[in-house]
Amino acid sequence: MSAYIPYMIIMAATTYLIRMLPITCFQKEIKNTWIQSFLYYVPYAVLGAMTFPAIFTSTGSLLPSLTAAFLACILSYKEKSLLVVAGSACICAYLTNLLLMLI
Repeated sequence: MSAYIPYMIIMAATTYLIRMLPITCFQKEIKNTWIQSFLYYVPYAVLGAMTFPAIFTSTGSLLPSLTAAFLACILSYKEKSLLVVAGSACICAYLTNLLLMLI
């Protein structure tokens, strides 16, 4: 049990530093438009980098993942809500996987 304590301390310090450093380093408003636009798109890029690998490895087969991702892209292009897009993609992946098992 005591072997995990250094790992927990390092994890806590890292989490704290990630939140604390921007507040202490950038006390003035950022006026550079390039940096503002860069910081605006960072959450979307990180979300995409975390989501897309999980999409293509979650079902264990590529075809259900591709069909679900394709449906999600179409629904999001049509500006459907996140709940509709995610739910429809999950149902599509499940049904495609079920259909592949029956074939």
